Amino acid sequence: MEHLCIRIGDDERTGLVVLDEVNGFCTVGHGNLAPRAPDAQVERMVDETVRIAREFRSRHLPVLAFMDCHDPNKPENPYPPHCLVGSGEEELVPDLKWLEDDDGVVLVRKDCINGFVGAMRPDGSNTVVDWINANKIKRILVVGVCTDICVLDFVATMTSVRNHGISPPLEEIVVYAQGCSTYDLPLAVAKEIGAVAHPQDLAHHMGLYLTAARGAKIVDSVQFAAEIHPNGVKKV
Repeated sequence: MEHLCIRIGDDERTGLVVLDEVNGFCTVGHGNLAPRAPDAQVERMVDETVRIAREFRSRHLPVLAFMDCHDPNKPENPYPPHCLVGSGEEELVPDLKWLEDDDGVVLVRKDCINGFVGAMRPDGSNTVVDWINANKIKRILVVGVCTDICVLDFVATMTSVRNHGISPPLEEIVVYAQGCSTYDLPLAVAKEIGAVAHPQDLAHHMGLYLTAARGAKIVDSVQFAAEIHPNGVKKV
């Protein structure tokens, strides 16, 4: 992958989308698709998401966060039960719980793989489209889990949203590789729970490849423009 970086300033219309960084995918021991032991890829994703989300909100830039949340009576095949309502798996990881108390953050609980579909309202309107239009967002920066499933589906849909003018301000979809991850499910464990094996590194890189093939820009660094605070301290 070519090494690419984006640099975000205070005055540009970039929005951050956080996909499913909930306990059921990120916190050790919290369900079938959560890490069974500390996981470097998942930990890096959460750390980078916290860093970027803090910067976005300090600059009053918009954030939208999805939270995977399923009805126990509506299985999501071919995946084992995960992020069920009331289990705690569907809650944001502790380091991101502050998003729930920030009025500048839009939260969407979704019960399907594709976040755009999960953001549909009964009247046919869509939370993602309204968020982009209301904030005049030209570029979305996407982080989250799983790279090859929910991230891929959302990004693929958003490229069509852009290409067909469904949300006219939107011009660019960026996926931050270091801010994404996926789950690891060895074959032996998969057989025990009646699921399909899922090798983490391979699936992660396949997800990145396919999002790029659909028209997204993949970057491996996110930086923020220098800012001079009233006390004269430069923030980079």
